[in-house]
Amino acid sequence: MHITPRVKHILSQYESDNPGTKANLARILMQGHLGGTGHLVILPVDQGFEHGPARSFAPNPPAYDPHYHFALAIEAGLSAYAAPLGMLEAGAASFAGAIPTILKLNSSNSLATEQNQAVTGSVADALRLGCSAIGFTIYPGSDYAFSQMNELRELAEEAKAVGLAVVVWSYPRGPKLDKPGETAVDVCAYAAHMAALMGAHIIKVKPPTGVLSQPEARKVYEARQVDISTLAARVRHVVQCCFAGKRLVVFSGGESTGDEALYETVRGLRDGGATGSIIGRNTFQRPRDEALAMLAKIIAIYRNDA
Repeated sequence: MHITPRVKHILSQYESDNPGTKANLARILMQGHLGGTGHLVILPVDQGFEHGPARSFAPNPPAYDPHYHFALAIEAGLSAYAAPLGMLEAGAASFAGAIPTILKLNSSNSLATEQNQAVTGSVADALRLGCSAIGFTIYPGSDYAFSQMNELRELAEEAKAVGLAVVVWSYPRGPKLDKPGETAVDVCAYAAHMAALMGAHIIKVKPPTGVLSQPEARKVYEARQVDISTLAARVRHVVQCCFAGKRLVVFSGGESTGDEALYETVRGLRDGGATGSIIGRNTFQRPRDEALAMLAKIIAIYRNDA
């Protein structure tokens, strides 16, 4: 596998990692239509756990089949495919080696009354399935954040020891945060920084809004005149908070939205220096041809071709 100078530079910023972990990061960074550019577009399909099967797949019934998502990610030329254990097991042989996979090791569900996650897979599972990385969600601000961080520390240590990369979904929520606060720029940047401090190779957060949620943080943002006036400026700040851009930061696609609004968001992410997008429902809930067209446009934006 040829590795571009850009990818070699990215790998050099992970100074403590072994050759196996760097090789798996390279597999993700060199895959698909964005391979070698330093940008990523990843397909995540953990929404069946999070929201239920009908809410996730009824808008596009072929998506009930796990093979559909493997094939969509491959045909679209994406960087990787992330899913829980059962989804990856259901296509493991048919698609072995076709695309880097990320095993999501914990999940919540919409029937639960607590803001927590259950561990639903293992590092051994990820190795058995030929994955390049594990994925894990933490909820900074929840009453369970510290136990989630403890679980992540143990799983990340195990994953790195056997040459796997670590992807962390860092989604703030909890009793001190209202809904606007969950995506406020100060909170989003804080959550991303926590994921970097936990040793994540790739950090996933939501696109930050212009809200400042924490009173003490607001004082600093205003006194230091931190630019949060546009999405690109806010993304630039979040990336800065991930070790001055030395960690890969991808942003979620969020709820289903209009095509042009989504593309405008992706342009803001690109202009702010985001590594890329991790986008699920906005694509797999559409008919296949529409999803492929949307993903092609998103890839073109990250290539500065749209």
